[in-house]
Amino acid sequence: MEKLIITLAHTGNVPTKELNPNTPITIDEIVEDIKACRELGASVAHIHVRDEEGKPTSDRALFKQVLDRLDAERVDIIKQVSTGARGGENTIAWRGQMLDLKNAEMASLSTGSSNFPTSVNANSPDLIEALAKKMYDNGIKPEIEAFDVGMIDNAKRLLKKGILKGPLHFNLVMNVPGAIAGNPKNLLHMVEILPEGSTFNVSGIGSSQVPMLTMAILLGGHVRTGLEDVIKYDKKTLASNAMLVERVVRIAKELGREIATPDEARKILGL
Repeated sequence: MEKLIITLAHTGNVPTKELNPNTPITIDEIVEDIKACRELGASVAHIHVRDEEGKPTSDRALFKQVLDRLDAERVDIIKQVSTGARGGENTIAWRGQMLDLKNAEMASLSTGSSNFPTSVNANSPDLIEALAKKMYDNGIKPEIEAFDVGMIDNAKRLLKKGILKGPLHFNLVMNVPGAIAGNPKNLLHMVEILPEGSTFNVSGIGSSQVPMLTMAILLGGHVRTGLEDVIKYDKKTLASNAMLVERVVRIAKELGREIATPDEARKILGL
């Protein structure tokens, strides 16, 4: 079985200092968290940024600061930028503004719409195709964010049309309230219908974190962890990104999966 790629989702769009003081918000905090988790075993950084008020944004200048800092400090982690729907304006220009940054290697791409707990994860056909084109034009590999089964089927359709280029890499997002539930049957079904030759990692939101990530490791897939996906380590303890990465490494060790370095992850993902 190939080595395990651990993706760090350090911040996302939802966590705040009020919900969890360990949430990295500033550029300095984000960079330091990524550096620490790289040393613990993370090989991909799924990067979100926040504005001066701590609110989620797709501001290109802030993404550039994070990516440039990581390069300047010689952090060899794979840099994956988020084009998610909760970073401000829901337009192609706004959501894809950071995709021309030359030090970005990957970017998130949702291939359908779904519900978040209090908002819509809106991804129109035009937006999906435009973001995909800009990614490929800039040498960026999309990570297909599948919050439900239909998003996998749409990715297959886009692959046939030539809008997406194989082999594809998926992030199967389990247990977002309003989307697919995080249970073994649902995860197994999603894995079984992936296009041939695809790689995948799994995000387990909230209480599904440990069972979904453990199952992903057993299935030969990869994993994503971090405060974007889970705020508490257990019912009584607030998590930190370092704690969450360390837990994944322990589970992988017990299950016999070695941890991939960033360069090994690049080969697995075809970067």
